[in-house]
Amino acid sequence: MRKIALVVHNVRSAHNVGSMLRTADGLGIACVYLTGYTPYPSSKDDIRLPHMAAKTAHQIHKTALGAEKSVIWRFEPDVKKVIGELRAQAYKLVALEQTDEAIELRQLKPVGKVALIVGSEVGGLEKSVLDLCDTHVQIPMSGKKESFNVSVAAAIALYHLHHL
Repeated sequence: MRKIALVVHNVRSAHNVGSMLRTADGLGIACVYLTGYTPYPSSKDDIRLPHMAAKTAHQIHKTALGAEKSVIWRFEPDVKKVIGELRAQAYKLVALEQTDEAIELRQLKPVGKVALIVGSEVGGLEKSVLDLCDTHVQIPMSGKKESFNVSVAAAIALYHLHHL
């Protein structure tokens, strides 16, 4: 089975984070990296004020439904550090973003380990992050909206990668 990692960068909604953790659990994703200002569940070495950590953990749990305890996840503020670590472990870095260089998701047929990187609900991934990725993919849209919610888009892309 292909080893897949998910990098969730600067996603503001704890509910989106919980949904992606639940998807990661369902698809057997190796690790979820929560970077930038992305909220994260409580942890043993949590540096946040206890009431803030508890509030965020509760919000994430509403959609994760326990997946935050069954999925391997890590909070790292510096997304470039995570990208460097994944590259050193021979992961192909795939940005899920609508760019001029993006190919359609169904055209993506990577070999080996893959790290899917998703970004902010509104602004997407910054150019500096996109520049560090091996490829960009997008999900073709048929309706009037230009994109899916980040957690839905991540689920579609992870499912595709899982079933290649």
